[in-house]
Amino acid sequence: MLFDPLQAVSQDHWLETELGRYIFSRQEKLIMDLVRPSAGESVLDVGCGSGNYLKLFLQKKCSLTGIDPSDAALASAKNKLGHRCDLVRGNAVDLPFSDNEFDVVTLINNVRTLDDPQKIITEAVRVSRSRVFIGFFNKHSFVGTRQSVRKLFGFPVTSGIRFFTVGEMLSIISEAMSSPSATWGSVIYLPGPVYTFFSELEELFPIKKNPLGAFVGIAFAVNYTYQTVQSPILDSFDVKAKTRAAAPEAVRVMLQEGDP
Repeated sequence: MLFDPLQAVSQDHWLETELGRYIFSRQEKLIMDLVRPSAGESVLDVGCGSGNYLKLFLQKKCSLTGIDPSDAALASAKNKLGHRCDLVRGNAVDLPFSDNEFDVVTLINNVRTLDDPQKIITEAVRVSRSRVFIGFFNKHSFVGTRQSVRKLFGFPVTSGIRFFTVGEMLSIISEAMSSPSATWGSVIYLPGPVYTFFSELEELFPIKKNPLGAFVGIAFAVNYTYQTVQSPILDSFDVKAKTRAAAPEAVRVMLQEGDP
């Protein structure tokens, strides 16, 4: 997932518009309703970009961490969040964190065309000890074409963001974690010009389990399925293969180097 500075500028500019603020507020409502964060909970935003979604959890007094492969993205996020968030350079398919390290892990609008969504979600499950939230654009929305959705949400029409149906995403989640207990919903059902004059129409649509909104959110509980290895001082002969696979990145590398 690569950070596009032009895309970040476009989104930040979009948030300065009345339409952008309204649409973002609808996303915020869906995210908060599904995640239900509590003060003091640890939150990791994977592919955090310039930090706009992290700011939502800052308002809830959560402990924040963001990860992104781009130095430019992290610099932009630091300008917004300062010392109130730990920012890490890294990739979504190999997160440099311990298993079960965060209460909440979020993936919002950041799965690209060339990404492996199952691998990304599997990593999110690995580092979460409570729940994961996935936000994505809907293939089957009322808004219209995928270009219309990108433009409505402040993304360039050439953006490589991938679209999914609710069923497709639930299937991917099920492959990453057996029998997930998921809740989901969607927001933004109407073309952009409608919100300029009749934004109250949006509130007439139900949020929960509505498959037709342009932005879909799915939250699911995570069961403890991994064993965390916290200490780098390990006897590699006593560590079983299953435990090695579950170790943090630094420990995994050390163990691999110690193999005969």
